[in-house]
Amino acid sequence: MSIQQISTEYIAIDPDYCFGKPRIAGTRIPVAAIAEMYLEMKESLEEIAHKYDLSLAQIHGAMAYYYEHREEIDRHTIETDRLVEEIKRNSPPSKFQEKWREIRGEG
Repeated sequence: MSIQQISTEYIAIDPDYCFGKPRIAGTRIPVAAIAEMYLEMKESLEEIAHKYDLSLAQIHGAMAYYYEHREEIDRHTIETDRLVEEIKRNSPPSKFQEKWREIRGEG
């Protein structure tokens, strides 16, 4: 009897979606977001699947991909977070931020 290898692909990478980040196929939900919800926010895989109307197979596929590419995904997440913080530091406050500071007596 021969062995038949079967693989179902749940992950898509397309430069035109989510800035080329790996995501759950057919959605705009990045693998990194699933990993963050599970590992950092301590949501169960079942909760995540229900919250986003995904199958458990899709969620497990995302986590499997994350574990296989953890270093690269984590590095990209850190770089993105740093870029966002730099942009925030170098951008003038919005009218809302100015008004909020005024209301709070901060400026």
